[in-house]
Amino acid sequence: MSTVTPLIAGQKLPKFVKVKQNFPHNELSEEAIKKLIKDNFEKPEFKNTIKPGMRICITAGSRGLSNIVLITRTVVDCVKELGGEPFIIPAMGSHGGATAEGQRGILRSYNITEESMGCPIISSMETVKIGHAEEIDEDVQIDKNAFGADGIIVMNRIKAHTGFKGKYESGLMKMMTIGLGKQAGAYVAHSQGDDVMPERLFSIGSEIIRKAPVIMGIGLMENAFDKTYRIEFLEPSRIADEEPKLLIDAKANMAKIFLDACDVIILEKIGKNYSGGGMDPNVVGRSRLPIGVKSERMGIWGLSEESHGNATGMGRADVGTMDFFKQISFNDTYPNAITDHDSSVYKIPLIMDNEKECLQACMAICLKMDPENPRIIILKNSLEVESMLISEALIPEAKTRSELSIESDPFELEFDAEGKMLTRY
Repeated sequence: MSTVTPLIAGQKLPKFVKVKQNFPHNELSEEAIKKLIKDNFEKPEFKNTIKPGMRICITAGSRGLSNIVLITRTVVDCVKELGGEPFIIPAMGSHGGATAEGQRGILRSYNITEESMGCPIISSMETVKIGHAEEIDEDVQIDKNAFGADGIIVMNRIKAHTGFKGKYESGLMKMMTIGLGKQAGAYVAHSQGDDVMPERLFSIGSEIIRKAPVIMGIGLMENAFDKTYRIEFLEPSRIADEEPKLLIDAKANMAKIFLDACDVIILEKIGKNYSGGGMDPNVVGRSRLPIGVKSERMGIWGLSEESHGNATGMGRADVGTMDFFKQISFNDTYPNAITDHDSSVYKIPLIMDNEKECLQACMAICLKMDPENPRIIILKNSLEVESMLISEALIPEAKTRSELSIESDPFELEFDAEGKMLTRY
C-alpha cells in the first residue's frame, strides 16, 4: 500500500532457525481403527440395539477429522452387517452458510459422499422440538431426519474447545446440542455466552439422550499430529459421565507450543479444518482465557481451501494479507457470528499487501518489542505445529526445553518479488 509501505519498511526482519517440537507418536493404524470399530459393534450392548430394517442416522461434522472417511464408512458397513439401513446427516450447527447444500458441500470436500459411504446423505436445516431442558429453561430441538430415525449414532472428536472450558467442551454432548441442533439449536445453546456453555451442553445433551433415539456415542480422540489414537464407544447412559474423563485424556495428548511468549506470532493459514475457531487458542493463544502461547501481535497470511471461505477466527489477529482478504466468504462466515451471538472473532484485521509486509506491520505496532531482538514465531497453522520457525531471540529459551530441537543454523527469510515467503520448514 503506497501510504503504509514506507511506514513499515524500516522494520528489519531478524534471522530465524527451524525448530522441531517433539510429541509422542501413539496413533492407530488404519487396520487397527477398522478392527476396533468392528469389535465394538460385536459387543452385545451395541450389537443388540440395531435390528434388521432399522433406519440408523449417523452424524458427520464439519471438522477435518483424521481418518474420517475410513471411520464413517466402517461404521456404515457395520450397521449394514447388522441389517440396519444407515444414512448420514451433516451435524454442524450453522456451518456451510447455515444451508442444507452448504453443509452437504462441506461433507463432499472431505469425500463423504453417497458414493464413498455407500448410503444416503440427507441434508436439511429443518428441526423439531423434542423436549425442554428444565435446568436452563430452554426448548430442545434436533434435526428432523435424525429424530425420525430408529436410532442415532452420535460421532464426534473429543477435544479442548477454543472458547470455553468445563466438564464438556468439544465432544459428544456438543455434537448433540450444536450439531444435531442445526442453526436453530446452536443459536439457542449460544444465547447466554461461552461462560455457561458447558452447563448448557449438559442440560440440552441430556434431554436429547432422554427424548431422541440415540443408541450409541463414538468419541474420536486425536494426538498432537492430528492422528486418531483412541476411539471410545459409549452407551447413551454413560456419555455424560464418561466424556469428561475422555476430555482430560485428549487434553494431555494435544499439541502445544513449548515456548511461553513472543512478540509476534504468524499463522500461514487459518481455517475451520484446523479448528472450529479457525485457529486453536489452546495452542496459539489470543484468547480471553489464559491458554496457549502469549503474543503481543498476530498476523495471518491465508485461509485454507477446506474452510470454504469461512474466516471465523480472523478477529483474533491484528494483521492479515490481501490474499487472505480475497479468500473470505462473508456468506459462509457471518452465519457463525449470528449463531454464536458474538462478533469479536469475525472482525477483519488490518490488511497488508503481502506476507512480508504483514510481518513487518505486526512488528511495527508492537509496544514492548525490542526492535534489535524481536521474538517471532511462524507456524503453518494451529494444527500442524511439529515444525516451526523462531527468531534468534527465542533460541536461548528453546535450548532449555527438552521437547524442542533446533534443526538449522540462523538464516534470513526468503521472499519473492511479490512479498510471499519462499522459506519452507
